[in-house]
Amino acid sequence: MYFDPAESLKPPPFSYRPFKSLVVPRPIGWISTINKDGAPNLAPFSFFNAIAEDPPMLCFSPNGYHQSGGRKDTLQNITETKEFVFNLVGFDMADQMNVTSGPAAHGEDEMVLAGLAAAPCEKVKPPRVRDAASSFECVLHQIIDLPESRTGEPNTLVIGRVVGIHVRDDVITGEGRIDVRKIKPLARLGYMDYAVVEDFFTLDRPPGGGMEPVPPVKAAK
Repeated sequence: MYFDPAESLKPPPFSYRPFKSLVVPRPIGWISTINKDGAPNLAPFSFFNAIAEDPPMLCFSPNGYHQSGGRKDTLQNITETKEFVFNLVGFDMADQMNVTSGPAAHGEDEMVLAGLAAAPCEKVKPPRVRDAASSFECVLHQIIDLPESRTGEPNTLVIGRVVGIHVRDDVITGEGRIDVRKIKPLARLGYMDYAVVEDFFTLDRPPGGGMEPVPPVKAAK
């Protein structure tokens, strides 16, 4: 079938909007911030990903309004402080992540609500989730206002530059790689569904398509 999302986001025979069930799996942006008064906040976002490696850049979209109205705390905090932290969600933290997705009053600490331990960062003020397999300290690069939803709610893209990375020692192999099987990263699907990465397979790239970037060729004099 074919449908035009400008005409309907849920055409027959769908009983739910299919968009988020087709762009899958998506990493979960578990974002910690602080407000201008130093109160921490932690929330998961399903529109999240890495967009560059050198320098490392991340983006996510804190779309919609806070349940009590106005901007979501995460977006307001980043606007004020220009900093945030991405915390990688492993399967072992699925329940705590889910708790932080629930409604909370402005200024309430979701780490406390979820029973999570906080740890300080090196270069930014927001705390990180201490037991996360990895945390990325970020400074704001740009906030982009996207087209509003058809109900008038805001859509926003936040782009951050990674200035520090924490990696838990137990997920690093003796060969100097990240052991994904130990992290079991959680990913967002559609509806109320999630996926977990427990295994993977390897495909070698075609000749000339190596993992490391090829240095530019200097022009002959």
